[in-house]
Amino acid sequence: MQIDGREYEDVKGIVINNTIEYVKAKLEGEGSGHDWWHVYRVWKNSILISENEKVDMYIVELAALLHDIGDWKFYNGDETVGPRLAREWLNKNGVDESIVQQVSNIIGKMSYKGKGVKSEMDTIEGMVVQDADRLDAIGAIGIARAFAYGGSKGREMYNPNRKPEYHETFEQYKSSTGTTINHFYEKLLLLKDLMNTNTAKKIAAERHEFMENFLEQFYGEWSGR
Repeated sequence: MQIDGREYEDVKGIVINNTIEYVKAKLEGEGSGHDWWHVYRVWKNSILISENEKVDMYIVELAALLHDIGDWKFYNGDETVGPRLAREWLNKNGVDESIVQQVSNIIGKMSYKGKGVKSEMDTIEGMVVQDADRLDAIGAIGIARAFAYGGSKGREMYNPNRKPEYHETFEQYKSSTGTTINHFYEKLLLLKDLMNTNTAKKIAAERHEFMENFLEQFYGEWSGR
């Protein structure tokens, strides 16, 4: 079976295809930057990163496709929703329990939780998907997504009187209501140094530089230059 240019064993291909349709139906048209196309990019970048790593691609692809199926940001900060929904979906599709466990474990550890909070993956599959997700949070697309999310939450674009906060706990990070520009310092500019794989580190360096140039231009325009 071929899906988006990739060949799969029939059983795995059916599950992947079903999962794509499931995620599309749930997230297509979402306006905060956590839509189907975000998932699609994470899926494709996970495949790209995996070319240089020894991984179980079935686990990588399922985790990438399902990683935002129940993002805590849209469930009152409940971190258990994503892994639970992923597990329910995979069980419904007859996926082996060992695969279900690994995918749900990756999803449970995916999120950035604040500067002072470690969120380390314990498998290379998890590292790959985490890197792909973090790459989509930086660079040009990361900037666009940050402003889309900030607007969806009614947050100020920038307020020079509000300084960035460096969150020491996940609870602090979850309850933050800072401006979108502050989010660059609270998360986006920190992600380059949190990448797990060499492939992601190389991509992140270029995207990080783009964000620094954007901020320089932004502050210049803000000051009337």
